[in-house]
Amino acid sequence: MPENQNVEWKSKWKDEYLEWICGYANAQGGKIYIGYDDDGNIIGLSNAHKLLEDIPNKIRDAMGIIVGVNLYEENGKEYIEIDVPAYPIGISCKGVYYYRSGSTRQILTGPALEAFLMRKRGATWDNLPLPAFSLNDVDDAAVEHFKKWASKKGRIDKSVLDEQKDVLIEKLHLMNGSYLTNAAMLLFSKAPEKWQLGAFVKIGFFETDADLLYQDEIHGSILEQIDKIVELVYLKYMKAKITYEGMQRIERYFVPEDALREALLNALCHKQYQSGVPIQISVYEDKLYIANCGCLPENWTLDNLMRKHASSPYNPNIAHVFYLAGFIESWGRGIEKICSACKNDGVPQPVYTINPGDIMIEFTAPEDRVIRSVTRKVTDRVTEKVTDTLDEKSVRILELISEDPAYTSTAIAEKLSLSRKTVSQRLKELKEKGIIERIGSDRKGYWKITN
Repeated sequence: MPENQNVEWKSKWKDEYLEWICGYANAQGGKIYIGYDDDGNIIGLSNAHKLLEDIPNKIRDAMGIIVGVNLYEENGKEYIEIDVPAYPIGISCKGVYYYRSGSTRQILTGPALEAFLMRKRGATWDNLPLPAFSLNDVDDAAVEHFKKWASKKGRIDKSVLDEQKDVLIEKLHLMNGSYLTNAAMLLFSKAPEKWQLGAFVKIGFFETDADLLYQDEIHGSILEQIDKIVELVYLKYMKAKITYEGMQRIERYFVPEDALREALLNALCHKQYQSGVPIQISVYEDKLYIANCGCLPENWTLDNLMRKHASSPYNPNIAHVFYLAGFIESWGRGIEKICSACKNDGVPQPVYTINPGDIMIEFTAPEDRVIRSVTRKVTDRVTEKVTDTLDEKSVRILELISEDPAYTSTAIAEKLSLSRKTVSQRLKELKEKGIIERIGSDRKGYWKITN
């Protein structure tokens, strides 16, 4: 009987173990053995019979529940087993809610407590009615985009897609009584932050943990956020390793697009929106983190996650609409798809960090795909005086030229989300300063960074 997340050994009884019992009752249940040392050896109890009477009374008075308290004997030594079942309702210990997560005891407060109690009642935040959000607030363009995506995937009858938006939303299970739900607001509102703070995504590029170089925010319907995020990450934030196969140019990023997209969808489906904290994507030259204020399905641990077991989405109504739109293939395969995409592309497997109130996934670049910061490259090749005169846009343009001298001004504008006029002006200034020169024609030539 090894000690694990569902089994604890204790040498003697302490009243603080009532909190552990509460945590077991609110999670998946568990057992506490009184009369064991830390190595799992029975050391016995001198007051076992008194504890047999006292412990049930303490549990009843503190929590109002009944658990199994059993007296056993082995080799002449008595010990007590406290067998705690998982309860279908929320249990508090003297007014405080505890939860067993892995091998730790967590205190549930605020949004985490609210979400926990809703789950125990069979409800989810995304299915709660939102009286302040009406059909007049539904963005017709977002509805039409959903219809287009769903029609291509064929997972919903065409007759449903031909319905008026009020009927369609009802058939998508986005109504609770006569009210639209939180899910409807997130999926089909042009500005969901009007009703829920933090319903957007922040992206930042970091040189070091303390040095944020630039950042963006992605707003709007969460149905439309996905493509915007993926496009922005690859065009502006991540650098591709460029190779050529004959005349064909090959771009390889250290996070495969399928893995990034799936990780974002997981974050949106498992996010605790009531926290008011946006999903945050932190990009470094050799790492990418996605941090999400959310939690794993009940009874899950990090081991469950990395074994790729199926999971229920934290916001099932949002996940259902994502499925119909073709964004996800099926519930419970997200982690497997992320890992498979990384394996197939020859990059390291992602690393998950699970905390009581948030989940973070980390992607790491293999050494052959790391493109080091242009700031260091450029200062090695031009004088410090010249470097000091460059603004951020010019440095970012130099970065792309250093990465691939064949980039055209149009390609640079697309990569950096700048206008062609701005890029052309910066290129002209860099040429006039003698920092770069154009070799060959505009179409077939390339850029050279001069000394």
